Amino acid sequence: MIHVVALCTSKSKGEPKEAVERAVFVAGQGIEGDAHAGAWHRQVSLLSAEEAEAWRAQLPDLRPGAFAENVLLSGLDFGTLGLGSRLRLGAEAELEITQIGKECHGHRCTVFERLGDCLMPRRGLFARVLRGGEVRPGDPVEVLSAVARATIQAVVLTVSDRCSRGEAADTAGPAVAGLLRERLGAHVFAAEIVPDERPQIEERLRHYCDGHSIDLVVAVGGTGFSPRDVTPEATRAVADRLTPGLDEAMRAASLAKTPHAMLSRGASGIRKKTLIVNLPGSERGATENLETLLPALPHGLAKLRGDPSECGRPRKDA
Repeated sequence: MIHVVALCTSKSKGEPKEAVERAVFVAGQGIEGDAHAGAWHRQVSLLSAEEAEAWRAQLPDLRPGAFAENVLLSGLDFGTLGLGSRLRLGAEAELEITQIGKECHGHRCTVFERLGDCLMPRRGLFARVLRGGEVRPGDPVEVLSAVARATIQAVVLTVSDRCSRGEAADTAGPAVAGLLRERLGAHVFAAEIVPDERPQIEERLRHYCDGHSIDLVVAVGGTGFSPRDVTPEATRAVADRLTPGLDEAMRAASLAKTPHAMLSRGASGIRKKTLIVNLPGSERGATENLETLLPALPHGLAKLRGDPSECGRPRKDA
């Protein structure tokens, strides 16, 4: 049976977390009184009790909270859950997984201090609180819905002044999200609308590439000649590596249908382990361009995840 082994909080950031007898989970915030609670995606950190137990071979007196975790869970296979999976702790509290992997901050980790080199368990998870409730050690945990770890995780970011102000309905973003679900089997972790403001576009791209374990961010709109079309500039500013082959393929396919395709300035690139792709702002243009990329995207995203197979050799399951 999956159950809560320990609950841990800290009153101030930078202090080790200490075990508590009960914790009140607050929707949209985290654990009441915990220094790391707040209106962000990493409200609660989860860690496998079995993995933490393995550390006791080196540190027999290792206590709950040593890895800055909020919740130690036993009986849950952390390696199978992907973003969007939902858990119920106790009778009421519900969490949604928002990040895979729990990076250790050395100054807050007693293991780092004592071993001199942080070897933080890799199966930690972060979650946001969807529904509040009181939880105690020993309470049961139920997996309400599981998104497989292998599922492609995508974000759709519609870039439009008019849509962001509510002056026009966003049809391209939902169409792209639907195509990602139907043709790639992707889980669309989030869909947002932002204005054609380069700083805001860059901030949202960094947000999803840096902290969520997202595979693909699709930015829809802002790729043309208009003065406020700045999505390509924002993409290039945050990308570590550009992927011009994707842009060339989309423009070539579109050019066979309309000469206006050569006016598209869409860019794409990789930031850390996330691929960013720009699509036109019209529903038809966005879906046609995405369809051009669909045959290659699964392999490309698998390579970003660390797939060692050779690119030039067809896979048996292709």
